[in-house]
Amino acid sequence: MSDTRFTVFTKPWRDQSLSVLAETVSSLGFWGVELPIRPGFQVTPDAVGILLPKAVRALADAGVVIDTVAPSFSEALTDYMIEACAASGARLMRVCVGMPRGVGYLERISDLQRQFETAVPRLAASGISLGVQNHSQHDISHALGLRELVRLFDPDQICAVWDPAHTALNGEIPEHAIDIIWPYLRLLNLKNAFWKQVNGPEASVARFAPYWTAGRCGLAPWPDVVQLVRQRGYDAPVCLPAEYTDETDLIRLVGEDLAFARSLFAS
Repeated sequence: MSDTRFTVFTKPWRDQSLSVLAETVSSLGFWGVELPIRPGFQVTPDAVGILLPKAVRALADAGVVIDTVAPSFSEALTDYMIEACAASGARLMRVCVGMPRGVGYLERISDLQRQFETAVPRLAASGISLGVQNHSQHDISHALGLRELVRLFDPDQICAVWDPAHTALNGEIPEHAIDIIWPYLRLLNLKNAFWKQVNGPEASVARFAPYWTAGRCGLAPWPDVVQLVRQRGYDAPVCLPAEYTDETDLIRLVGEDLAFARSLFAS
């Protein structure tokens, strides 16, 4: 039996009260959560110092911990966000960073690294890490780009969050991705997707978008990913982002993905 700790990103349940959210997560069987800190969610950036402790207590009452949090990149680097998240017991703030059109790729990397440099002393003092996740399309989408971004820093302050679904959408082989990012890896995301044409076959130019699906059904080979991280001794929690294009049967999908992930780590 695996002792892997599984968390779930609670973004799909933004309209639930904290007490109901705690019951939802607990009933699904998760050890912990990744909690969004964003406008319109249970904890908002403008009141994080008040609302985050309430969230910690509500989830703890159901036996659930807040392992990671997900503010916006700009909010994550502020003093009040770092202090509030550290006080909550969260170990990591997960962010994605965009690569805007019209800005050179290397120029953007250098700018982000300068911003990280200013935040490192505050992160070190707080004991919380900033984890940057790869993301397809106009973000840092591949493991090599993520390594280039974080390689100058101590992973205790600036680290990598590997999302194999996003690297798979960009054609990156899991064996290559894990070898590239391993020294900096502090969180594994498990979700899945494939490219789906979003206009008709008669269109003059085809357009595609990611279709977020169950763990067994996408481009990222979960069995291979789990085997690769286990071989290297990965022992941090694993987060299921609970992202599905069709959320009609959300609870079933999340529950089945958790069971699938557990079976892979236990086999």
